Amino acid sequence: MNRLLSRSVPMLCSAVPGLPAPCTTLTEDEKMLQSSVREFALQHVQPRVLKMDEAAKMDPVVIQEAFKAGLMGIETPADLQGSGMSFFGSILAIEQLARVDGATSVMIDVQNTLVNNIFFRYANAAQKAKYLPRLAQDTIGCFCLTEPSSGSDAFALKTRAEKKGDSYVLNGSKIFITNGGEANIFLVMATVDPSKGYKGITCFVVDSREQKGVSVGRLEHKLGIRASSTAELNFDNVVVPAENVISEVGKGYKIAIEILNEGRIGIASQMVGIAQGAMDATMPYLFQRKQFNTAIGDFQGMQFQYAQAAMEIHAARLMVYNAARKKDNGEAFVEDAAMAKLFASQVAERTASKCIEWMGGVGFTKEYHVERFYRDAKIGAIYEGTSNIQLHTLAKFVKDRYAQK
Repeated sequence: MNRLLSRSVPMLCSAVPGLPAPCTTLTEDEKMLQSSVREFALQHVQPRVLKMDEAAKMDPVVIQEAFKAGLMGIETPADLQGSGMSFFGSILAIEQLARVDGATSVMIDVQNTLVNNIFFRYANAAQKAKYLPRLAQDTIGCFCLTEPSSGSDAFALKTRAEKKGDSYVLNGSKIFITNGGEANIFLVMATVDPSKGYKGITCFVVDSREQKGVSVGRLEHKLGIRASSTAELNFDNVVVPAENVISEVGKGYKIAIEILNEGRIGIASQMVGIAQGAMDATMPYLFQRKQFNTAIGDFQGMQFQYAQAAMEIHAARLMVYNAARKKDNGEAFVEDAAMAKLFASQVAERTASKCIEWMGGVGFTKEYHVERFYRDAKIGAIYEGTSNIQLHTLAKFVKDRYAQK
């Protein structure tokens, strides 16, 4: 199997002994990863992106090639058929994919930063050995939390898991599930006892090869990231063995909160990639298009605008990379992740909007891709924690620093 990704886990070293390196300093392996994923996106995704967006469906070839390239198990250890890299490696890959297509980027993002990471952090050895090789080689997974009655209030969920002998019987529905249309491994949050509130929520592995009763309902017809499936999933009397509980009964709330903190760095990276992709698609045009015998990119009013956008993209990238490095180093990163997601989503939407304006009439057409980046950017303020949720999280950190104890 030809893989783009190195199996080594690089250590970031400073050029000056004793001094930490900038968070943007990449090891040789990380540079190779970044370049390889960029090449993958241009070769396999870009030629298909318009048709995928119009059809609102991921091309199976893109999925197959992503598995072949090792992109579906970036952090999975080599002995479990993965690429054996770091969380930061996943962030680099997500960014480079989003420069071409936000939908492909989020498919790979969710597989790595949510699904695989739940197995890394909370699954037992038998669960890791059973599921991680499949997730790295040929099987898409999804994270099933959101329900019609539980969005930002995620733990108001209604999906039940009733204990019967050595198994649990799951009943309920989930909505807005990324990768739900293609997934065969489902990480389902369900409550074993509604009277316990969040302490009853438990994470179950549902494998469609072994468990019956899982069905895909409505596939959402979306503004952006259209090729990424966003599905309603129904669980009707799904019998799940007790051995499929991740961690412990009642620990689902802890798993969800902690894994979404990590996932937000992935979404922030996607937003940086979308912003950069919009700039990549726009800037050459500004120096080809002339008005009043001058390239429009040479007018000072334009220069100030794209300089501002470049600065904001760079700042967002610094925030994302710093949060990812801190996560890999075992440092506290929740505040950094919230800041990165909030700011990067704002930058992506603002940059893509400006790019359409800079290109004028052609920017409003599909030919130059910029309007797609604009549509894809909007979701950054919504999924894996809305912008208001990020502000709420940040406000708590600020208050803790200043309020009298």
